[in-house]
Amino acid sequence: MLDNLTLKLAKVVKNLRGQARLSEENIQEMLREVRMALLEADVALPVVKEFIARVKERAVGQEVIGSLTPGQALVGVVHRELTELMGGAKAELNLACQPPAIILMSGLQGAGKTTTTAKLGKWLKERQKKKVLVVSCDVYRPAAIEQLKTVAAQAGIDFFPSEVGQKPAEIAAAALDYAKRHFHDVLFVDTAGRLAIDEAMMAEIRELHAQLKPIETLFVVDAMLGQDAVNTAKAFNEALPLTGVILTKLDGDARGGAALSVRHVTGKPLKFAGVGEKLTGIEEFHPERMASRILGMGDILGLVEDAQRGVDQDKAQEFVKKMKSGKGFDLNDFKDQIGQMRQMGGMGALLEKMPAQFAQMAQQAGGQVEDKSIRRIEGIINSMTPQERTKPELLKASRKRRIATGAGVQVQEVNRLLNQFEQTQKMMKQFSKGGMAKMMRAAKGLMGGGMPGMPR
Repeated sequence: MLDNLTLKLAKVVKNLRGQARLSEENIQEMLREVRMALLEADVALPVVKEFIARVKERAVGQEVIGSLTPGQALVGVVHRELTELMGGAKAELNLACQPPAIILMSGLQGAGKTTTTAKLGKWLKERQKKKVLVVSCDVYRPAAIEQLKTVAAQAGIDFFPSEVGQKPAEIAAAALDYAKRHFHDVLFVDTAGRLAIDEAMMAEIRELHAQLKPIETLFVVDAMLGQDAVNTAKAFNEALPLTGVILTKLDGDARGGAALSVRHVTGKPLKFAGVGEKLTGIEEFHPERMASRILGMGDILGLVEDAQRGVDQDKAQEFVKKMKSGKGFDLNDFKDQIGQMRQMGGMGALLEKMPAQFAQMAQQAGGQVEDKSIRRIEGIINSMTPQERTKPELLKASRKRRIATGAGVQVQEVNRLLNQFEQTQKMMKQFSKGGMAKMMRAAKGLMGGGMPGMPR
């Protein structure tokens, strides 16, 4: 997400060393780089102009105090303005009404609306213990009803059946009656999408809105559409009283400017972000955390939350002890960490939330560990004897051949695994010598408004 902006900021910050004050002259180059990076990320031009003007206004004349470098002081200003641009504070999902709370899902075809409905239903069931019912009012695409039925079953939430021959208003009324009688807390109404905005679609969804009076009307949009995503959101916002926006595929596009534009253009908050194809791949949108990730500072709080949900706490405590001591990290631990990484969304999700310098270190240690190869790694380690796992130095040529045969892979795969393990061992030693303390200070600084994590 906006990797180019992160790299440009890191590069230009280095050039501000030794300055006692931020002036119009010494920040001009950085603002030019920021402007170009934002435009390349497909952020709307009016948004870019206003953002640059606000940063310049707040940065010029600011004293460089304490242990901050001039670059860090400027990044502090940019961080605050990015946070404000994306909404300032997290926007909660509003369910404060007489059950069932009705959530109307809108958006164009192909944006991921149906899958997002199931993701959000699963999120509410697991995080807030809500009883969720979903229904499809898309009577124009038979596969849409079947798709919602399938993903609802996978998510473990209730599905209300509908058919192509029915009218959307009748389906919605029947689903609402069913939800009331069966004491559901939340009813999701998945509406029909089109390949482009047309008046018939807008008229239909306006009628559904008037009939249901939903407490939340969410617009689901594909972040990969870039500027078109913002224009589409604006059109829906003019036709419907939207209460929030969900950006899908936010993890899959290097431009991602929609995240920075949509709040400014529509005035509606970003409430959730889709980050992967799995039904667990949805996150609450935190403007401050997203700003930190854009600036290469990572999302330590997000990492902690992911760990609390997906990690075996007893194993985690044992692992922390080994990290602190810098000793005892073996292939059993390596296997456990890879398995728990999968629980947290895979290597990609993990690296995206780490501060830039630690992410680079982690990539060197395991960047080649793609999610699809995790099971193969586990198979190789399972083919080793208990002694070999605790003492990898025993693994000479003959043992490697035996392990490769047992795991059904080439010897080169075993060598690659051992190389990744050695790199990870080095990273553990770095953490034991103060690297972890640096990461935690970065998190503390983020919470307190400081700007750690950028190159000095």
